Amino acid sequence: MNRSEQLSKLQNTENWDVIIIGGGASGLGTAIDAASRGYKTILLEAVDFAKGTSSRSTKLVHGGVRYLEQGDIHLVREALKERGLMAQNAGHLVKNQSFVIPNYNWWSGYFYTIGLKIYDLLSGCLSLGSSKYISKKKTIEMLPNVEENGLVNGVIYHDGQFDDSRLAINLAQTAVENGACILNYTKVVNLLKDKNNQIIGVETIDQETGITYNLKGSVVINATGVFTNAIMKLNDTVYKKYIVPSQGIHLVFDKSFLPGEHALMIPKTKDGRVLFAVPWHNRIVVGTTDTLIKKQSLEPIALESEIQFVLDTAQRFLAKKPTRADVLSVFAGLRPLAAPKEEGKSTKEVSRSHKIIVSETGLITITGGKWTTYRKMAEEIIDKAILKGKLPKKLCITEHLSIHGNKTTTSADRENHLYIYGSDIPQLLKLQEENPELKEKLHPNHEFTIAEVVWAVRYEMARTVDDVLARRVRLLFLDARAAIQSAEKTARIMAKELNRDENWISKEIEDFNEISKGFLLSEFRNSSKIDFQKL
Repeated sequence: MNRSEQLSKLQNTENWDVIIIGGGASGLGTAIDAASRGYKTILLEAVDFAKGTSSRSTKLVHGGVRYLEQGDIHLVREALKERGLMAQNAGHLVKNQSFVIPNYNWWSGYFYTIGLKIYDLLSGCLSLGSSKYISKKKTIEMLPNVEENGLVNGVIYHDGQFDDSRLAINLAQTAVENGACILNYTKVVNLLKDKNNQIIGVETIDQETGITYNLKGSVVINATGVFTNAIMKLNDTVYKKYIVPSQGIHLVFDKSFLPGEHALMIPKTKDGRVLFAVPWHNRIVVGTTDTLIKKQSLEPIALESEIQFVLDTAQRFLAKKPTRADVLSVFAGLRPLAAPKEEGKSTKEVSRSHKIIVSETGLITITGGKWTTYRKMAEEIIDKAILKGKLPKKLCITEHLSIHGNKTTTSADRENHLYIYGSDIPQLLKLQEENPELKEKLHPNHEFTIAEVVWAVRYEMARTVDDVLARRVRLLFLDARAAIQSAEKTARIMAKELNRDENWISKEIEDFNEISKGFLLSEFRNSSKIDFQKL
């Protein structure tokens, strides 16, 4: 997956069957679906793949226990099927994760056991494991740091866990392998229409060179997530709100706050939300919140009230109480929820189901949805284009299409941090063996190596320090201070690979430091005198 090769493909193709705007889960999934059916497909991402929502999830592949409680059986059943398919098609990234619900009154154990048995039944033959009631003693054994005061019993159930932006990169690679043209840092700035006001293509700018291209296509798909409304402004004569962004935040802590392999799930917090504490890359990710946000941002910032809510809730359920000083990183993501018909509806009441909108101009827009159902959403989008007569009929083949890197991984495999590369591991190790200097760590406290930076640039289309440290090796999400300390080394490695000068290096470090502020708590973020290199 090389950007110059993809750019050449763009320049040498006159007409496309499918043009996709947006390189998150929905867009990348749609590119795979379209290309694997044999359609001439191009995807254009304004920044980096999964830069927005798709890299900022709770890292769960799940049916949605909360949606079951709300009675949305169809959504849960569909998501559970897709969860099972993701585990088969991307086995190197998707794993079976056991969750324990600690109960502090006797009836909760029976209530959740019954509900989760229904959850198991809905997953059918793609079940990841059976739910069951467990004693107080067993609950403490499985959650060594759980608050024991008042604990009565527990329930264990199974869902999936994954690395979101790593899967996004693998989806991009899979799309390319199926013939699609995939480009990051290529922004769509206009929609091309004929005299009948029908969309016939897009105007896009290569952000690196400033060159503008007019691309013609049979169908244009808007998969821009929280930025859907911006593309719709180019499409509609009268402005209408199609999505409402809801913010969810996560705090990252050391593994000592939840030792062992099991995740903690609190089905009902004091304000009715669900809270997870999930083991991830030898850290613990704790979240999430559900806060209506008035406007979207590429770098959303966690609100102090959200941070305090997650901390307070974690402290209630953990014996070793996490504090602000223990937060290694904080990240915020925006969910692109389909706008409700009634203004002012709570984000918790807005359906997580996706919607496909076909405009009078012919533009096809996908709104809402979740990571787990990305493949099904993509199938429905292309089927809709066929139904509207924009594409010749061809059947979807993605249900059992293996994703780039797919291989079966065991718990032992995951002891090595390179497991995320799946079937690419031998080539990455070969790169290190041939160039021993690439074995050097990016940061003394973390396993990531220089080889992974080189790999990200050569084979994963990384163009900036943020691309590498946030979405290729995940260091910014795991330990913001360590990522800041690694920025200069990373920039220099990348400059050598990309043939960039000292000015580029300086600007990259400066840009990354600015982005990193959002991953730090306010006492660091708001200090203009902070020396990021000495953090």
